[in-house]
Amino acid sequence: MEKIVDIIEAMAHEKNISVESAVDAFKEALIKTAKRCTTYTSAFEATVDMDVKDYQVEQVITIIKAGDERLELEPDAFISLAEAQEEYGEDLELGDQLRSEFILEDHGRTASFNLFKELQYHIQRQVEQDLFEKYREKVNTVMIGTVNRVDDDENTFIEIGELKGLLSQRNRIKGEKFKRGDTVKALLRFVSIDPEMGMFLELTRTAPKFLEKLMAKEVPEIEDESVLIMASSRIPGQRAKLALKTDFPNIDPIGAAVGVKGTRINAVSSELNGENIDCVDYSPIPEVFITRALSPAIAQSVKVTSTTEKKAVVNITADQKAKAIGKSGINIRLASMLTGYTIELNEVEGVTDRTGESSGNMIPETEKTTNTDALADLFK
Repeated sequence: MEKIVDIIEAMAHEKNISVESAVDAFKEALIKTAKRCTTYTSAFEATVDMDVKDYQVEQVITIIKAGDERLELEPDAFISLAEAQEEYGEDLELGDQLRSEFILEDHGRTASFNLFKELQYHIQRQVEQDLFEKYREKVNTVMIGTVNRVDDDENTFIEIGELKGLLSQRNRIKGEKFKRGDTVKALLRFVSIDPEMGMFLELTRTAPKFLEKLMAKEVPEIEDESVLIMASSRIPGQRAKLALKTDFPNIDPIGAAVGVKGTRINAVSSELNGENIDCVDYSPIPEVFITRALSPAIAQSVKVTSTTEKKAVVNITADQKAKAIGKSGINIRLASMLTGYTIELNEVEGVTDRTGESSGNMIPETEKTTNTDALADLFK
C-alpha cells in the first residue's frame, strides 16, 4: 500500500499538480475500479491517509423508503427499510448507511491493471482541470507569446506557457501580419476545449478591453486606479475613444493618459498598428458626455429624446457636421459606442468658431458693469 501512495506523490511532482489534486484523482480511480469489479450501480467511498500511507475503499448501501424509484434504478446502492431491518437488524432507520470494506487486492491482477489505467486517466483530467482554472482566472488579461505557425486561413497559433493560443483572422487588427518567431501581445478572451485541438486559449487584439489593458500598463495612474477608464470604443487599427475620470483634483486624466509629448499614448498606438486614440473627460450627464464624445466637432446643443431607448439629437452647424461624422462615419460611430446612445445630427444655421459660438445665432455680449456699489455689502 505504501508503494501505491508513493506513486501518487511521484505523479503529482511529475505532472506539476498538488498532492491534494493527485489524491482526489486516486480516490476517483479507486471508486471507478471498484465499480468495474462489481456493478456500475454500486456506490463506493474512498479515503486516503497520506500520513500513514494507507487507503480504504468502502461499499455504501443507503436505506430508503419502499417504493422509491432509486431501488429499481440503482439496486446495488440502495435498500428498502423493511429489507434492511429483516436482514441486518430492527434498530436500523431511514437514511442509515450499511458499509462494508472492499478489498481491491482480492480481485486479482485485472483490478490492479484497471486501477493503474484509471489513475492515469484521472491524473490527466486533474492536470487539465488545474490548467483550465489557472488560465480562466487570467481571462481579460494581456498574454504574451511566440508565434508557432500561421495556417492557410491566416489563423495565428501562439505558444503561451503550457497551452497554445489561437489568434483568428477576425480577432486580428486589419493589416497585421505575423510570422513564426514573432512575439505577440493579445487579450485572453476564453479558455476553450475542442475535440481536435484540445484545450486552447482564444485570443483577441480587436476588443476594446485590450486597449484598456494596454493603457493600464503604460499609464501608472490608470494601473493604480487614480484615473478610471469609464468607457471605451474602437474600430481596430483605425481609431478609438476613451472616456476617463478621476476623483483627484490634482490629476489631469487626459494629460496623464497622453503623457509628456504623447509618449504614453503613442506607445499604445504603436502596439495597435498605428490606431489613433482620443481621450475625453467622462461625465455622468448624458448631454455633456455626448458633446465631449463627438470631439473634435463642436455641438450647439444636445437633447436626449429617449432615456429608455437611449436616443439623442445633436444640433450642429454645417461647418462642424463633417467633423462630427468623421471619415466614413467613424467619429459618430465611436461616439455612439462610447456613450451607448444612438446619435442623430440635426443641422442648424450658422458657423461655429473655435470658441464654440455660432455666428448665425450670436447672443449679444452682456454689457459689462463698472458700478461696484453692489460689492460693498460683502465687506460690511
